[in-house]
Amino acid sequence: MKRKYSKGAFMLTLVIVMMSIGWVHAVPGKESIRSDWKQFFDQVQVDGTMVVLDRRGNAKSTLIYNAERAKRKYVPASTYKIPHSLFALDAGVVRDEFQIIKWDGKVRSYPAWNADQNLRSSMRHSVVWVYQQFADSIGDAREHEYMQKINYGNAATSGQDPFWVKGDLAISAVEQITFLETLYQNKLPFQEIHQRLVKDIMIVDANRDWILRAKSGWSGDIGWWVGWVECSTGPVFFALNMDTPHRLADLPKREKIARSILQSLNALPQLESSTPEPVKVK
Repeated sequence: MKRKYSKGAFMLTLVIVMMSIGWVHAVPGKESIRSDWKQFFDQVQVDGTMVVLDRRGNAKSTLIYNAERAKRKYVPASTYKIPHSLFALDAGVVRDEFQIIKWDGKVRSYPAWNADQNLRSSMRHSVVWVYQQFADSIGDAREHEYMQKINYGNAATSGQDPFWVKGDLAISAVEQITFLETLYQNKLPFQEIHQRLVKDIMIVDANRDWILRAKSGWSGDIGWWVGWVECSTGPVFFALNMDTPHRLADLPKREKIARSILQSLNALPQLESSTPEPVKVK
């Protein structure tokens, strides 16, 4: 006896099968392709992508420029300092934002790195040697386990050191958004106090109506700026990556593009002024 299926049941089964083999990508809420955002990249003559998840009000819309690139994985560079800080706190490598991390005495080309640090200054100044110490203490196997636990990119610790800048670790802009939203909700598998601490040290700008939490990254070839704006009506998450053919000269463009797009969405004030971040290897 043949079993009869309704058209709706058939379509649901088809979608499930297609998702399981990668033909359909699940995107939260309504997805819109924003080809008009190309102007912001063209203005500074770079190629890249921007993903925005707008959770203001009751809406949940995903806005994407350059969707193909948004799903492509790149080395996260210093944006990895966000989960890396959580790993270090969970592993007991660092206790809190007040613990002093002694400078190793090696003089580096970025003056802010040539001093004792704490977790807050290490995030603010993107101090690579501090996070290399964290990685050495945690170990590759445990770093891999942590990343698998939170579904962070390809969770690779192989390749050149540091693996998050020169190695094989890779994550897409879409995956960055998923990670950031979970952190915002304190739903990562870590103590809530640690998640709140990491969010606190991510603050780069704020006023009475909004808070901007973000982290930049640079591998030499790829630049990142990821984070979210906490508005009175809800958060707006963003993840930008772009090519940096002119290397150091391209770094200020990451924030410029992202801020311009966020301003066009009224997620940041239109007249918001920003001071270009100090150029540093990230």
